[in-house]
Amino acid sequence: MNEWIPAVGLAFWFGLLTAISPCPLATNIAAISFTSRKVGSIPYILGAGLCYTVGRTLTYVLLGFLLVRGLLAAPEVSHLLQKYMNLLMGPMLILVAMVLLNLLSLPVPSSGGIVERFQTRIGKTGIPGAGLLGILFALSFCPTSAALFFGSLLPLAVKMESGFLLPAVYGVATGLPVLVSAFLLAFGAHKVAQAYNRVAVFEKRARQITGILFLVIGIWMTFTIT
Repeated sequence: MNEWIPAVGLAFWFGLLTAISPCPLATNIAAISFTSRKVGSIPYILGAGLCYTVGRTLTYVLLGFLLVRGLLAAPEVSHLLQKYMNLLMGPMLILVAMVLLNLLSLPVPSSGGIVERFQTRIGKTGIPGAGLLGILFALSFCPTSAALFFGSLLPLAVKMESGFLLPAVYGVATGLPVLVSAFLLAFGAHKVAQAYNRVAVFEKRARQITGILFLVIGIWMTFTIT
């Protein structure tokens, strides 16, 4: 039980760091503009924010479940992971740290405007569209979110054999800024701008601190675990 507490905490931190990183933050701001179309309607704003968060969470849960269960279901792959996971964690943490510190850029394919076109169509569907928007944005990986999901959360989920809980915690954390903003919009729209100004400052420092910690831990694991 004790080992699950830090694992859940890390999953939440990875999700929160994903949510406030520049690229995902831009999609979250787009989601906020979606939820704020009817600023005078509190049920609409709260419902759209909740649906968006649920959409993101379900997407990451499905991805995590399929990837973790798929990796653990294959006997050969499961054996290799159990044997070499600790050895791989060091180099993987170093790579994630390099992405977080802007020392390395991952080659993530461009959507070619597909996301924007779908966003326009989804915007006409009301509250259910917020859930679809959450799914769409969750699948729109950028270097930072890809590094945190595939390079940090997924190895942790495989190690803990958690294809549901950890991806769910991660997903909720990625949608948390939109959910919080929905409440702020519902009860005081002027507070959103103030909140996001603080988030921008916090994100830079949090990313740098996390990157440095990952780098130190990754180097230590690489040279000490045999």
